[in-house]
Order: sequence, then structure tokens, then C-alpha cells
Amino acid sequence: MKKSFYIFLLFSSFLQANLIEVGVNKPVKSIKKAILIAKVNDTILVYKGVYREGNIVINKKIVFIGKNFPTLDGQKKYEVLSVKADGALVKGFKVINSGYGTLEDPCGIKVYNRKNVVIQNNILDNNFFGIYIQNGTNCIIKNNKINAYGKQEQLIGNGIHCWKSDSLQITANSVSGHRDGIYFEFVTNSVIWRNISTHNVRYGLHFMFSNDDAYISNVFKNNGAGVAVMYTQRVKMFNNYFEENWGDAAYGLFLKEISDSYIISNKFDKNTSGIHMEGTSRILVEKNIFEANGWGMKIQASCMDNVIKNNNFVGNTFDISTNGSLVLNTFDSNYWDKYEGYDLDKNGIGDVPFRPLSLFAVLTENNPSAMLLFRSFMITLLDKSEKILPSITPDNFIDKTPLMKKFSG
Repeated sequence: MKKSFYIFLLFSSFLQANLIEVGVNKPVKSIKKAILIAKVNDTILVYKGVYREGNIVINKKIVFIGKNFPTLDGQKKYEVLSVKADGALVKGFKVINSGYGTLEDPCGIKVYNRKNVVIQNNILDNNFFGIYIQNGTNCIIKNNKINAYGKQEQLIGNGIHCWKSDSLQITANSVSGHRDGIYFEFVTNSVIWRNISTHNVRYGLHFMFSNDDAYISNVFKNNGAGVAVMYTQRVKMFNNYFEENWGDAAYGLFLKEISDSYIISNKFDKNTSGIHMEGTSRILVEKNIFEANGWGMKIQASCMDNVIKNNNFVGNTFDISTNGSLVLNTFDSNYWDKYEGYDLDKNGIGDVPFRPLSLFAVLTENNPSAMLLFRSFMITLLDKSEKILPSITPDNFIDKTPLMKKFSG
């Protein structure tokens, strides 16, 4: 009986919801007026047109839908759309020309201290910040196209910016031209899934102090410095693509002070460094492909208890590099295209251990100008000698079970 009563109340609330239409040929011509007269759970349907109404504030739980992508124009003066109600839905708008560079960080769409907000199927163009979630819970950002045209990171905000939030879903968005494509700070228990982040000034993805998050099946391509992960625990990164992040200080994935995390089945292709690790511990790096990078992995001496196994290292200038002599990490059963050993018992594992750290990689780590000697006969000879009788490279920097064929599956 009690359950039936709650179902009746829910059904009654839907019956009481109204549809308010906004457009040039409609009774209501102003979005702000429509919001003013709307009641909780009403739907506001905005027809195609250009709406220049300054800062539009959604302050009650409504369904806010655009038909044929009506344009909300901030005229480079205002934050365009501010969401200040739990459970609001924003869908189907083109949001353009927010204000720029004030202390308030004006946005195309900003959610203030709310839960269960959905921002879906919108186009955001030429805004300072694209979509901003501040202190949000259970919010969804899905299928939005977010573009800006920043050239310097000081003059542009982030595409999707999330701060002090929990249980967010960032799904199937495309972001370009911002400072960072996606930015997390103090965000927990959240998922970033199937997004494409390209041509951003600094990072495709940047997150700090954000524990227990997962990053799955995203593309981070041709950004200033790839992806940066800092001061975070229990990160899961699966099936992502890190591609064409080139530059003096660029990398596919930069890890700093990270622990107890998983980096599995990703592809690092044509980056200055595939993965750069500083101060990491207890990271499992497994089933990844490192191909055509300058360095496959740079593992600094401050890293410990990391396991690198069942990865493919193909076509990298240097597979591995480090800046110290103490090795506290494990390499196990990786495929190295530079391996020249043999497999007499035909079990798929090389009979001779492989030392992935070349002498020349050590030299260039301390003396970058030594790259002028790359591919010279003398360097090739020294590298061959070092692998037979290690003198400079750490003796225990070794994969004892190198694979004869590329890992698959």
C-alpha cells in the first residue's frame, strides 16, 4: 500500500508539469521570463534563434531543452548559463562568447554546489571556461562539443573543469582549444569515458588530488603536454590513446606522486615520452603498447615497487630511461623489439635476459647534447659492450623473461 502511494505521488507530479515554449513566434519570447514563471519539474522548450539575455540562471529543478540548437550568446561579457538547482537538465543549446578573464572565471555553463544535474548534447564555442562543475555530486556531462581558440594558457580556461566534486560522469565529449581539455581537482569516485581531447594548449587531461577515479577509452591527441596525474591514489586508466604529444617537456602521460594505481591496455604512440614517472609507487603498468615514442618510459629514481609487465615496446628511440642507479621496480615478460636473444626451448620466452636501459639513454639523461652522437658507430659499439658487461647501467635493471613475440590479448 505504501509503495502504491509513492507511485501515485510520482505520477501526479508528472501530470502537473507544464511545457513552456520560448521563441520569436511563441507567447513567451524571453528565456528569463520562462524560468521566472516555470514551476518545479516544468519543461522549457526554446526554439531556434539567438538569445542575448546576459547571465541566465536556472534556480529551480526544470528540464531546459533547445530545439535545433538555439544560441545563447554571452556577448563576451557574461557567464552565459548558471545552474543553481538540483536535478536540472540542460540539453540541445549552442552556448557562445562568455566573458573572459575575470576573477569569477566566467563559463559557458557552470553548476554551483548542486547534485544530479545533467548537461547533455550541447555545443559550446569560444567561451573562457566551457563546462564547470563546482562542488557537484552525481552530475553527468555527456555528448557535448566544446571548442575554444586559445593560444596561451594564461588567456583561456579549461574545457571541462571539475572542482571538489564526487561521483561525476564525463562521457563522450569532444574538447579542443582550451588550456586543459578536462581538469579534475579534489574529485573522487568519478569516471571519464570515451572523450576526445585534442589540440589543447597545455594538457588533454589534468587531475590533482583526485582519488578513486577511472579514465577509460579516451583519446588524448596532439595536446601541449599530454596528460598529467599528480598527488593522487587509486587511479585506473584503461584503453586510452595517448598520441602525438610532442615538445621539449611533453609526454603522453606524466605521473607525479601517484600510488596504488593501474595503467592497463593503453596505447602510447608518437609522444616525446610515453610515460614519465616521478615519485610513483605500487603502479601496475600492463598490456600497454609503446610505439614510435622518443622514450617509451622515463622512470625516475624516486619511483619504487612499480611493476611493468606484458607490454610491447616497438620502434621507440629509447625504450626506458632513468636518472639513478638504484632500481626498485620490476620488469617482467615484456616484448622488446631491440631484443636480440634466442629461444632454444621454443616456449616464447627469451633464454637470455634483456637489459632495456641502454648506455646512451643514461648518457643523454645527464647530457642532452650527447644526442648529436645518436646512431654513430662508437655509440652502437658502447651499447653492445654495456649489455654484455654492465658498468654504468644498473646491473638489476633487467627483464629476465623477455617475450619473443608481441603480447596480444
